[in-house]
Amino acid sequence: MSRWQFPLVGEWPDQDLICGGADLDPSTLIDAYCRGLFPMPVSGLPEVLGWWSPDPRGVLPLDNLRVTRSLRQSAKKFDVRMDTCFEDVMLACGDPRREDGWITRDFVDAYTALHRLGWAHSIEVFNADGALVGGLYGVRIGAFFAGESMFHRERDASKVGLMALVSLMRDSRMLLLDTQWATPHLESLGVIDMPRTEYLKRLAEAVQAPHRTSTTE
Repeated sequence: MSRWQFPLVGEWPDQDLICGGADLDPSTLIDAYCRGLFPMPVSGLPEVLGWWSPDPRGVLPLDNLRVTRSLRQSAKKFDVRMDTCFEDVMLACGDPRREDGWITRDFVDAYTALHRLGWAHSIEVFNADGALVGGLYGVRIGAFFAGESMFHRERDASKVGLMALVSLMRDSRMLLLDTQWATPHLESLGVIDMPRTEYLKRLAEAVQAPHRTSTTE
């Protein structure tokens, strides 16, 4: 149980940034995700740990992923794995050369600890030479997956990782894939805007759903 108390939904301000403070301990993170919050620094105030709940929220319906013929061809060139190099994926996502990078060493350490506890997961994409060229990471609670960040070093590598994630979620009968915000790039892949009230309703259903690992379970 978290030692911090987040504001109740009825007390939330009418903005994406809900509050600041607390810490990145595993109990704090899991409590926050179950409430529809995620951590990210506040622009211009790097020392402030912000807790966000965008309205509207970016969500990728699992039957809405747009996969082109060329993307299917690209996927054949890569080898996709799960949870084999979680920290490497986070470090790539947090590369300081990336525009608007915000993933600090504190975040890497916190989510790597969450990964060791079985809550955080990574999808890794390797090329024919065995080099890590794309991937993503996020947090799973029940039938909910919170996508945090993804990266690519070769064309289509991050999209192939997303394809793999969606396939795994379908096989496990999961219910909700959160992308935080619906950026133009994500919208091109099928991400939609969802009102916060609807998102929180679906989140509550997803985190309480049984944790299944396959369609045959």
